Amino acid sequence: MKPAISNIEKGARPVPREKFSTLTEQMFYILLCLREECCGIDILDRVPAMTGGRVSVGSGTLYNLLEQFCGAGMIRETRTEGRKRSYLLTDYGRRRLAQEYQRIQAQAEDYRRAFGEEGEP
Repeated sequence: MKPAISNIEKGARPVPREKFSTLTEQMFYILLCLREECCGIDILDRVPAMTGGRVSVGSGTLYNLLEQFCGAGMIRETRTEGRKRSYLLTDYGRRRLAQEYQRIQAQAEDYRRAFGEEGEP
């Protein structure tokens, strides 16, 4: 049996991953916060509160992601008051968040099948 040859070994260029095809925890929780209108400072407070402090988002990361999410059509800016901007999920953002939730559920189910219902290795 011949060993598998990867696309890289064949000299092919790797196919770039579609932006936001999977979400980091920070991305997931930012979008989850935006199911209702809120501004950046609200998100910085809500993510750690919602995760019991397990996940936090730095302000630089947050504002960079908000800009990228707007550009991707996942959220929209709803109002501006001076430097304070508020955002809300778009229909596309809601679908993308639901897809990510389903992906996470599928991973959890794979884990349960691998280790049994108790989930203990």
